[in-house]
Amino acid sequence: MVIIAPTVSATASTVTVPTATAAVTCDPPEEQESTDWRFSGFIKFNDEPLPCVTVTIEGNGFSAETVTNEKGRWELFVPENAEYTLTVDETTLPEGVIVEGESASQTVTFDLTGKKTVNLFLGEGVRETTSFIDQLWGSIFRGVVFGLMLALAAMGAALIYGTTGLSNFAHGEMVSWGAIVMMILSTIWNAPLWIGIAAAVIAGVALGFALDAGLWRPLRRKGLGIVQLLVVSIGLAIALRSFYQILIKGNVYEVPGQNAMEFAIGPIKTTYINLIIAGVSIVVILGVAYFLTRTRLGKATRAISDNPSLASASGINVESVVRMVWMIAGGLAALAGVLWAYYIRGVKFDMGTSMLLLIFAAITLGGLGTAFGALVGSIIIGVVVEVSPLFIPSDLKFAGALLALIVILLVRPQGLLGRKERLG
Repeated sequence: MVIIAPTVSATASTVTVPTATAAVTCDPPEEQESTDWRFSGFIKFNDEPLPCVTVTIEGNGFSAETVTNEKGRWELFVPENAEYTLTVDETTLPEGVIVEGESASQTVTFDLTGKKTVNLFLGEGVRETTSFIDQLWGSIFRGVVFGLMLALAAMGAALIYGTTGLSNFAHGEMVSWGAIVMMILSTIWNAPLWIGIAAAVIAGVALGFALDAGLWRPLRRKGLGIVQLLVVSIGLAIALRSFYQILIKGNVYEVPGQNAMEFAIGPIKTTYINLIIAGVSIVVILGVAYFLTRTRLGKATRAISDNPSLASASGINVESVVRMVWMIAGGLAALAGVLWAYYIRGVKFDMGTSMLLLIFAAITLGGLGTAFGALVGSIIIGVVVEVSPLFIPSDLKFAGALLALIVILLVRPQGLLGRKERLG
């Protein structure tokens, strides 16, 4: 088990440490699912146990939190043998007690068994804190990064809705598909990362083509209504998710280079991975904007989104444009899946499902059927998701984004960049 050993000076300590008999109360830790892999230990200072100290662990798309009991003991179960980040929340330690060095947040792995001893060291000192303003700037930056990544998937889904009227509930699985293809090539088959990413985007385009050619176009020709198509998309999402689970099981897989060290840019702490995510997203979004506003096919896409009947009467081949839209949406979703894997540090068969609700929220907030509205909505959703934990429990951060959506729609029902007739 883990023992956190104190290191103190030879002078008399002035730190007041709660004893086992002191009236220290806290909510009991949530019950965890028992697995074969476990980190556990005791947190003590001056040989006295410290109850109610928060310990968290995260990595490979997994996170968990617990608190020490009256004996100072804690334990955290993880789903598999992988690399995780273990963190002690210093704000829950007694005043004047800190975790020395950089051990308050450290990378931990298992050795030969499924039980790991992690050594942390407590001592007296002044706790370094981050001001609220600095936390706010950091949260806004992370929110913009998350929003740009979300926009890749949301813009594709918005184009599909604009040209076909379909709310594609399988779009989350299209996101998962890109991450899974990249992981299989780069992690399991040890191919160079650039090959994995390129193959993921190509596989996404191919999936978009296959779905439209093999499923959606035949259903459109049969005259199925929007409700029936929506139900089909839900069934497709379940089928694809089940296929992914069979393909890679329920494990969480690492991706190459996912654990990058943080560095500071002024008050903002980030990693080079976040900067790459933001840079790639911006370049691709600018490319999509150029396509929609400057190319003949892009203008035809916007014309179909505005009025399909008039576009068809004007000589535009609607089916060909819709086919291309599905392929573009598939490529964008796959790229978003690759970036999402690095953002949450891991690949899992159902990882895209957690993004689906935010995709729909961004599309609705920006204005149904408008790709640029989806971009604006995504950035707003991303910022709200990352900033809201400063004011509400982090478990409710997605609820905060949906609350912002409701408030804006009460003021402007058609969305920020939408038109009223799009909802009618």
